[in-house]
Amino acid sequence: MSEYLTTSQGVRLPDTDHSLKAGRRGPTLMEDFHLREKITHFDHERIPERVVHARGAAAHGVFVSYGTDLTRARFLAEEGHETEVFVRFSTVLGSRGSADTVRDTRGFAVKFYTDEGNMDLVGNNIPVFFIQDGIKFPDIIHAGKPHQDREIPQAQSAHDTFWDFVSLHTEATHHVFWNMSDRGIPRSYRTMEGFGVHTFRLRDAEGNTHLVKFHWKPVSGVHSLVWEEAQIAAGVDPDFHRRDLADSIDAGAFPEWELGVQVLPDDGTETFAGIDLLDPTKLVPEELAPVVKLGRLTLNRNPTNYFAETEQVAFHTGNLVPGIEVTNDPLMQARLFSYLDTQLTRLGGPNFTQLPINRPHCPVNDMFREGMHQSEIHEGVTPYKPNGLDDDRPLVDEDDGYTQTPRLVEGEVGRGNPVSFDDHFTQAALFYRSLTPVEQAHVAEAFTFELGKCLEQTIKERELAVLAHVDPALASIVAEGLGLAVPGGIPAVGDVEPSPALSQVVTVPGPIAGRKIGVIADDDSDLAGIRTLRKALLKQGAELLVIGPRGGFIGKGRSKEMTQRSALTARSIEFDAVLVAGGTGHRPDLKTVILLQEAYRHCKGVGAWGDGAEVLTGAGIPADGPGVLHGESADKAFSTELIATLGLHRVWQRADDVMADAVAPA
Repeated sequence: MSEYLTTSQGVRLPDTDHSLKAGRRGPTLMEDFHLREKITHFDHERIPERVVHARGAAAHGVFVSYGTDLTRARFLAEEGHETEVFVRFSTVLGSRGSADTVRDTRGFAVKFYTDEGNMDLVGNNIPVFFIQDGIKFPDIIHAGKPHQDREIPQAQSAHDTFWDFVSLHTEATHHVFWNMSDRGIPRSYRTMEGFGVHTFRLRDAEGNTHLVKFHWKPVSGVHSLVWEEAQIAAGVDPDFHRRDLADSIDAGAFPEWELGVQVLPDDGTETFAGIDLLDPTKLVPEELAPVVKLGRLTLNRNPTNYFAETEQVAFHTGNLVPGIEVTNDPLMQARLFSYLDTQLTRLGGPNFTQLPINRPHCPVNDMFREGMHQSEIHEGVTPYKPNGLDDDRPLVDEDDGYTQTPRLVEGEVGRGNPVSFDDHFTQAALFYRSLTPVEQAHVAEAFTFELGKCLEQTIKERELAVLAHVDPALASIVAEGLGLAVPGGIPAVGDVEPSPALSQVVTVPGPIAGRKIGVIADDDSDLAGIRTLRKALLKQGAELLVIGPRGGFIGKGRSKEMTQRSALTARSIEFDAVLVAGGTGHRPDLKTVILLQEAYRHCKGVGAWGDGAEVLTGAGIPADGPGVLHGESADKAFSTELIATLGLHRVWQRADDVMADAVAPA
């Protein structure tokens, strides 16, 4: 083995962190043989599952445009225009057999089957990325994957190689903070925000252009698990997210998102408010550039066959339609090569676009021939243009065909980043200081847990120094939890203006469609009250599930109720609130106690009506605790209070007693 880093041909390399560009802010050059070799090898190192995003779930749906004059792309420009879509959600690091609820970034990839060709918006649930240049993508993924000597841990970032990498490549700091926040463990795909990550260019029918950042805003609000819930779910229901998605669609509680863009000037600077728009580790606060809504996405049909659809779907950042273009973001530039290249191995050749799930819903004539899995029977004898034997067909569309906006490209060829890419800490501080105290406490706990799993003390100390650059108070809390010295030195970041839009905590109740409420009951319970409450919840799109002492039915005669869950099959993680029906036995068994205590500890709505409150008392739930609901019956007042509690996602006041003073903004 060479002492020096080389290509596979043995050529020594002076730099493997920056792709070759035309100028520091210019596009990546195809002549960069090291970039292409490195990415190509990475793309083909797993067969047959995806190298990343292997663990996924998906659904069919429809996108309806609100209409816009920002772009000539018809599926966005025309008000009321309907476009079929296929959406795939995924984790990044784990294999196909890993758990859904691990702490990780989530993929949010949407394939629009437009009448102008397929358009793929391939994003994540986090608006920024770990790295600034795509040439380092194999490196961050190799660092995050299981250690190569033991192939453990699976689907986790809580290990040495990951933290070794991100503590040395401090451009990752902003993304790491998002991952260590509640965003890293979403409650469901239904309540997960999505982002296009990069800056795109939109062009209208007159040739005017704007730079934009894409956002998916869930209609149900942004909502996450707490860490203990994520751990429990990984053990008792590793399919937690894909089950929730499929069950919601089957129940008619269709997940919905609004697509929006932050509109930014295309003035040649590719910056906005001092933020470099080509840096994928940076975001633009919504207070500076509000999100303009473009349309609504509704997922309304589950796949028929997982392999044929969810597994074989192929996304590509280069699948664009007229009116939508890429920019010189060096991470995006590498993705334009990588996504197409990786399908050649995973799907067995160049004709993967002919698979039903990938096939455009508009006419195709690409003049491509042969290759593995060719299913088209091409006509004519001239797969070239111009030709004289087939009347020079197919035609070229000089009026409505896809063209790029003319732009000047110049600069000295070399590797490196512009100076504007050098600030690695300000936006991490912006994100952290925009969170509420309870969210900040979760971040501190996540850093402490993850670094506590590392074996090398030097890695822990190095990452603590990174945290000190972002927020000294946070670094102090994590250091104390690790039993290490608090890093010294002057912090790199001073005051920043918080962005309230970055916090998930809401103060106004939102919709509760798709939420699940568990009601503990037995043969003597108030079954009429259960039916009354179910009716009120159904009007809001929520589902009531009876948790009985056994499977089958409870009650007698015509008033019987079927139990959807039993004491043996119910855990609090699948419910957004847990109630006790009036008349239920006053001495809860151990499993009921665990169920109620978990729900209370996880800051969910807990309550009872009538003498069901005695079950809460028997389980150790304080009668006057925040978010503990009481009512004489399951009447309108009780259901109204329950719906409002569900609309706030969590009863964070319970956590305030132990968390509010734990973390204070610097």
